Amino acid sequence: MGLSIGIVGLPNVGKSTLFNALTEKGVPAENYPFCTIDPSVGIVAVPDPRLAVLTEISHSAKTIPAVVEFVDIAGLVKGASEGEGLGNQFLQHIRETDAIAEVVRLFEDPDITHVEGEIDPVRDIEVINLELVLADLQSVSKRLVSVERDVKHGDKAAILEQAVLQKVAQTLEGGRLASTTTLTSEERLAIKPLQLITMKPILYVLNKKAGGHNLDEMNDPRFERLTTFLKGMHAEWVVVDAAIEGELRSVSKDDQQTFRQEYGVVDDGVNQLIHSAYRLLGLMSYFTTGTDETRAWTVKIGATAPEAGTAIHTDFKEKFIRAEVVPYDRLVEAGSLSAARDKGWLRTEGKEYIVQDGDVIEFKI
Repeated sequence: MGLSIGIVGLPNVGKSTLFNALTEKGVPAENYPFCTIDPSVGIVAVPDPRLAVLTEISHSAKTIPAVVEFVDIAGLVKGASEGEGLGNQFLQHIRETDAIAEVVRLFEDPDITHVEGEIDPVRDIEVINLELVLADLQSVSKRLVSVERDVKHGDKAAILEQAVLQKVAQTLEGGRLASTTTLTSEERLAIKPLQLITMKPILYVLNKKAGGHNLDEMNDPRFERLTTFLKGMHAEWVVVDAAIEGELRSVSKDDQQTFRQEYGVVDDGVNQLIHSAYRLLGLMSYFTTGTDETRAWTVKIGATAPEAGTAIHTDFKEKFIRAEVVPYDRLVEAGSLSAARDKGWLRTEGKEYIVQDGDVIEFKI
């Protein structure tokens, strides 16, 4: 299941630094705008301690985690929708992702310039979101013109699409994200091919800097205004120190906790970000396990057993007969699949079964 999250934000807020921390991949992170010319792509493992336990139980030769793809996209500036900075080519990169991680700078540092001259997280979010809204408004306006001919010919699908486009256009003209438009599932399906940027879920990544003047640590009214603003949008956010998390990735697991205490960084912000992104996309993991490998498979929450099977192979949906299922906790308690079967905890489920996060499954086809 290919899923990608675009990392966006103003220049010099820490996007590439965050990408480095996420992927341990050396993309440029110099202190000047537009240092990332082509989007860098990194495949990031979803941290899940259950995999190690299942690997031990099954004596698996390999362990394969679930993954999310992160795309590092160059900094947007005011006027990007009109081609300012590197403009529309980067808006297109965002359009091709499934969700957005919008990096917002929380730290003051005179050595790292800010394109607006001063730190104001709410203003930064408004600048970025407005550019995304304006880009979407251009797309909607163009589509309204092209769909008009089919509407005149009485095409029912075109008539529905036109009505949805007009509804979304009204939202965008008001400066609001397209996702705030009230739409039915049929209407969402009608507009999906347009790949509107502001229909995508957004996770706000609040980036701090160890040793710097961080707004959340200074009792600064700008941070209180930011959290009030995000709550008003019903938005999700995480706080990270991208630079420190990047440095910790090169330190052994045993030493990481010691360094965290020295830096005063208690939580693993990157792991929290990955989990939040996974949840934002409405995803969960189920497992397969055996002597060859233990593996986490990514599926949408609410997937049936045949739908979940397509993560392994597309044939599984059509050829599905049944699935043998045991919850992760029960398998760990039993100590092995055979012991779980003896206890009656390994169930046989049919086509209607809704897969749960952490299910350990063997498909029968």
